[in-house]
Amino acid sequence: MEPVYVIGHRNPDTDAICSAIGYAAFLRDVRGMNAIAACCGELSVRTNWVLQTAGVAGPKLLLDVRPTAASICRRDVFTARPNETFLSVYRMMMDHNFRSIPVVDGDGCLLGMPSIQELAQLFLPADTTDKTGAANRAVRTSLQNLVNAVGGIFGGEAPLPETIQDLVLVVAASSVETTRKRALQFPADRLVVVTGDRPEIHSLAVELGVRCLIITGKFKPAASILTQAEGKGVAVIYSPYDTASTSQLLRFSRPIGEAMTQEYQSFGSRTPLREIVPVAQHSSQPLFPVVDEETHKLLGVFSKSDLIDLPRMKLVLVDHNEFAQAVAGADEAEIVEVIDHHRLSGNLRTKEPIRFLNEPVGSTSTIVGIMYRMQGAAPEKGVAICLCAGIISDTLHLTSPTTTKTDREILDWLASIGGIDSAQFVKDFFAAGSMLREQTPERALESDRKVFEENGWHISISQIEELGLDEFWKRQADLQAALQSLLTKHSLHFACLMVTDITRHHSVLLVAGDQRVVDAIDYPQAKDHVYDMPGVVSRKKQLFPYMSHVVTKLAAP
Repeated sequence: MEPVYVIGHRNPDTDAICSAIGYAAFLRDVRGMNAIAACCGELSVRTNWVLQTAGVAGPKLLLDVRPTAASICRRDVFTARPNETFLSVYRMMMDHNFRSIPVVDGDGCLLGMPSIQELAQLFLPADTTDKTGAANRAVRTSLQNLVNAVGGIFGGEAPLPETIQDLVLVVAASSVETTRKRALQFPADRLVVVTGDRPEIHSLAVELGVRCLIITGKFKPAASILTQAEGKGVAVIYSPYDTASTSQLLRFSRPIGEAMTQEYQSFGSRTPLREIVPVAQHSSQPLFPVVDEETHKLLGVFSKSDLIDLPRMKLVLVDHNEFAQAVAGADEAEIVEVIDHHRLSGNLRTKEPIRFLNEPVGSTSTIVGIMYRMQGAAPEKGVAICLCAGIISDTLHLTSPTTTKTDREILDWLASIGGIDSAQFVKDFFAAGSMLREQTPERALESDRKVFEENGWHISISQIEELGLDEFWKRQADLQAALQSLLTKHSLHFACLMVTDITRHHSVLLVAGDQRVVDAIDYPQAKDHVYDMPGVVSRKKQLFPYMSHVVTKLAAP
């Protein structure tokens, strides 16, 4: 069954992770789907604590869901080795109706992609003006390949060498003297004499000390000839074919590795299809290899026909409803569902109708709990604990302004299934780790960050919940520098960090960016770049609406 990935937003918080785990379980339990929980960012210390406490495996990491070369290539590929003969490779291509075939070395690394057209050039002499006919007679091969090409038998006892040599074929169809005259035009140690049942030619070949004597038509020479040939280092091969057929097959004994060029197009496994399509469409190459970027090992191949109906990964988006917050490449994936509790924004568009569930509750995990109850089902204990954590995290244990009666009911129900004391769970959850103490300023800002566009202003809002503000004041300067870097890195107009003290339901706001926005903030200023925000704990229901109101009153940047 084709997998469907349930995935939260970038810089995932606990609710994004836990609702993905919960909804993937719901789709498997209730709808029988092959649903897999996924995430597109690093898990926080607290989220990891939740998964360990619940005994639930973490979600699959998906940083980019764009279709790539690896997603379309065929893995069951016939390949050739560089020492295989043209004839064996050609027969393989004909047997399987291939127009091209990958050639790989012993480690599976790609060496070339010879096509039928390229192999055909092996028949053609390199120099048609050569009056000696040397170019037409030349074949670069090994003695073992000569045996393989004609399905012959070696007349000696020692194994034939597999060293590649530049050999010259001479077919002895004329008189002894004519053959001698012709043979003397070439170095004896490169000569391959091809003849039938002609003892006088056999003797001549041994006398001249040629590299190889090939006797056709299943004939064998006299024992004395074999003895002399062994003494002079002349290899003797018996061919079952007649002289004409043998001569033609010998030209096919050239190793395929000798015929390859480096003029072929290959693609790394992670190359996006949007980059592949225009290149492939304008190429005459029949088959395109896909290789591992690091090792250059062949992973598979694809043809132009594989680009007609491109595969798209199926996604269910949870805890967000816009591409700006989604995993990279989501706009090229197939969105099959959206489950969220935020305002509708952005440019999410689909080709076909989808299930879109948006509820005004405090947590997406609450929605997952609702769906279980509507179906008369219940999640398993570990999943229930995860969903409890999602609700507790997003509602600050039901104290956030976003909290609804439904959140309270669902949390009580899930806590009973998970067998947890929610009050104690809350203490343990928020004590599990301080993002400000345990992470670099840059990673702390990215741990739960969302980007909005309002009235032409590009705004980033990060939020961190802490047990007290001591760590914030210790690291204020470093966090301020990280905010400045964030502005440049992401081309933002304004960036801020809201650090919420969950013990006092109180936040401070650290700001950086356009001075017009900074000047429009009317909360009490605690220090330079820091504003005191008593009672403000929700980014969704308090801080974002406030910042939206601020920039709406300003002229577009």
